[in-house]
Amino acid sequence: MIGETMFVSGLAMFATAPIAGMLSRKLDPRAMMMIGFAGFSLGTLLMTRMTADWDFWELFVPQILRGCSMMLAMVPINNVALGTLPPERIRNASGLYNLSRNLGGAVGLALINTMLTRQTRSHFEQLSEHVHWGNPEARDMVTSMTNKFNALGLDGSTVAIKKISGIVTQQAYILSFIDVFLILTFLFATLVVATVLIQKPEGMAGASGGGH
Repeated sequence: MIGETMFVSGLAMFATAPIAGMLSRKLDPRAMMMIGFAGFSLGTLLMTRMTADWDFWELFVPQILRGCSMMLAMVPINNVALGTLPPERIRNASGLYNLSRNLGGAVGLALINTMLTRQTRSHFEQLSEHVHWGNPEARDMVTSMTNKFNALGLDGSTVAIKKISGIVTQQAYILSFIDVFLILTFLFATLVVATVLIQKPEGMAGASGGGH
């Protein structure tokens, strides 16, 4: 199911590529970047509403938004990054640009994984505070699950506690992903504003840095 869901984003990027290529010859590349960043921000904002019950169709629209928006932003990025440089400096600048992009991606993934780990632990501790014998709903759920598993010939109390722990862990994971999507939403919304400050490239000098 993960592969099917992620395939939607890749298919959206593939379908948007020729459109982005045509728009890059007609629009200011900064405008394309703003549209791409705004669409990506909207896609991550929609993801902040996810629950444990979300399936393929709940993820369908956010995946399409992120795929299309990423392609719209990626196509003009090289021109914006390198288009203001003289031709003799483009070769070295292109290498530095690609190195910075790869390094930034690696650092970004490391930060996201670190945040997911820490936020999951934090949310688990917060949620666990509400799952105790003094909480009538929690007590009733444990009692009901215990009786159910006892009827199946299992150690009902042990299995019930494990099930409750699994539910709390699942919700902690979901909340941590929502935190990450909130940060990404803010980041890409900030990029929309920051794009206005970029100097407009004079030509298509950045084309030599494409294809990576």
